[in-house]
Amino acid sequence: MKLSVVGLGYIGLPTAVMFANSGMNVHGVDVNPNVIDMIRSKRIHLHEPGMEKALKDAIDTGTFTVSMQPQEADAFIIAVPTPIGPGKTADLSQVVKAAEMLVPILKAGDLVVLESTVPPKTVESLLLPVLRQTNLVIGEQLFVCNSPERVLPGRLFHELKHNDRIVGGVTPLSAQKCAELYERIVQGTIHITDTITAEMVKLMENTYRDVNIALANELARVAEEVGFDIWEAIELANSHPRVHIHSPGPGVGGHCIAVDPWFIFEKAPKAARLIELSRITNDDVPHLVSNRIREMVRDIHKPVITLLGVAFKGDIDDIRESPSLVIINELRTNGYQLKIYDPYVKQDMAEKAPTLHEAVTGSDCIVLLTDHAIFKNIDFDQIGRLMRSRRIIDTRNMVDLNRLRLAGFLCQKIGTQIAHVAAHRDEGR
Repeated sequence: MKLSVVGLGYIGLPTAVMFANSGMNVHGVDVNPNVIDMIRSKRIHLHEPGMEKALKDAIDTGTFTVSMQPQEADAFIIAVPTPIGPGKTADLSQVVKAAEMLVPILKAGDLVVLESTVPPKTVESLLLPVLRQTNLVIGEQLFVCNSPERVLPGRLFHELKHNDRIVGGVTPLSAQKCAELYERIVQGTIHITDTITAEMVKLMENTYRDVNIALANELARVAEEVGFDIWEAIELANSHPRVHIHSPGPGVGGHCIAVDPWFIFEKAPKAARLIELSRITNDDVPHLVSNRIREMVRDIHKPVITLLGVAFKGDIDDIRESPSLVIINELRTNGYQLKIYDPYVKQDMAEKAPTLHEAVTGSDCIVLLTDHAIFKNIDFDQIGRLMRSRRIIDTRNMVDLNRLRLAGFLCQKIGTQIAHVAAHRDEGR
């Protein structure tokens, strides 16, 4: 059996490589020539533990090839991006283009699986009309399914293998054929359903998390006004066996949690009122953080601000929908001098510093935006000696405020009572 994977990004490439290393012949397709060139030279264009070795193994064994055009196969997985548009609606143009690329080579007996995250009824209303151009009978000659990815960046290979898989078919036979495909790499339970339910399951999973994070972010604002530590309160509340409140932070990022709820709202705006409010709540958090930064340095002439972390979560290089980008743009717009450090993110940024020491030298305020593990081990006694003013804002609950205060820092942490700048003017600048 031969498999073709269209879209070799954060999901498509690991999926293709895992199938190839299971012994299948896999052909990967991407319209970006730079991606194809990198893969052919056994280099990866994304950071994922184990990815480089897995790719090398797949290419060396001859089970994985790539090009910019699809080839005939027995099964096709579409794993292209589905970004959010300016009107908070899904841009499905790449799904359409991928399907159109397949039409000339599809034959009776083939399986087409849409893995891209999409609004409900996308298979029914958008994918099937394109695939009907083959003149094959859907569900009898051409089998079509939706099987959304459900993995966490940084743990892709483990979760592709061990997480349960949702398979939604346009017919029961379509779903069965899709399940047989994923049985080659999935050790978790494979759940069979229809396409609309499969599309919704992925959206519901991320919407649950978004609503929960919105609650945590709102409670953090309450904590700052009332005067308690939200981090301690959440830990204690979560000791109840039926409570699991997520963590607040600088905002919600990534292509999933920050985007998927809008796909539900797009289809049912009158019904999805809580979903919309949660999205608005979380989208507003980066602006609140930006305001707090400006307040923190308001008494300093031409302050220098160091931002630690651009990726939307720790120990990955993914900056899609990252709240750090919103904060960076707002501070730029307001004319602040910035220094940015993220050891994982390779994208060029004018203010990026190559090392942590260079990023903090001469700085007036450090802002912890991403929970990279490396930031938990920062020697702030040493760092403080490089700074012009010792101030820090922690948006991820990564530092011990009492220890930093002993080191002469003015400290603020999201979800704790705000220390006033006027009370701390002895930084020794």
